[in-house]
Amino acid sequence: MTRKALFEKVIAYFQENMPIAETELHYNNPYELLVAVILSAQCTDKRVNEITPALFRQYPVVAKLAQAEVAEIFEIIRSCSYPNNKAKHLSGMAKMLTTEFNGIMPSDVDELQRLPGVGRKTANVIASVIFNKPALAVDTHVFRVAARIGLTVQARNPLETEQQLVKHIPEKLIPIAHHWLILHGRYVCTARKPQCKDCGLAEICVFYQKNIQNPDQKKK
Repeated sequence: MTRKALFEKVIAYFQENMPIAETELHYNNPYELLVAVILSAQCTDKRVNEITPALFRQYPVVAKLAQAEVAEIFEIIRSCSYPNNKAKHLSGMAKMLTTEFNGIMPSDVDELQRLPGVGRKTANVIASVIFNKPALAVDTHVFRVAARIGLTVQARNPLETEQQLVKHIPEKLIPIAHHWLILHGRYVCTARKPQCKDCGLAEICVFYQKNIQNPDQKKK
């Protein structure tokens, strides 16, 4: 099967079986989503959603967060992973967003990456979810699922994965494709025990064919 045909089949499967796919982080505006995504690095969405209500009650707008002491932020987010660094990132992000961007979230990926704590993945999430731009964020789920299915070939890092995926996914579908792959990786194509028997993509999945259906191929 050609890669073009593989992408077409994968896209068709998700369009039929997951027509609605969106972030599981809870937010009401761009500021809240950015905070949640920064907190979500190496932390579950469930944990982030438990933390953010108190954080947003204390700092409902970015200007309030910009005035907070790092130690105050830390006390609220301490149950997430790497709270020291994230408290510093949130403080720095809020200050820069307030002073340099007048509190208005930039839509440009490069501009977003100027903000403390905002790498390419986070910037792509904001550009995609908030501004519906054709930006595809690659986290561990996307990286793993794309490689297993065979959508990417020898991609060594998230950037190479992103570049290969956007080359073959229609631009208008890139925003939702990000969520397709994340949710599939979170609930079906899990890291340690992929649920291949329950996966509708198994028959076209490279990982399944080599490791489950024809395990002898793995030895070659």
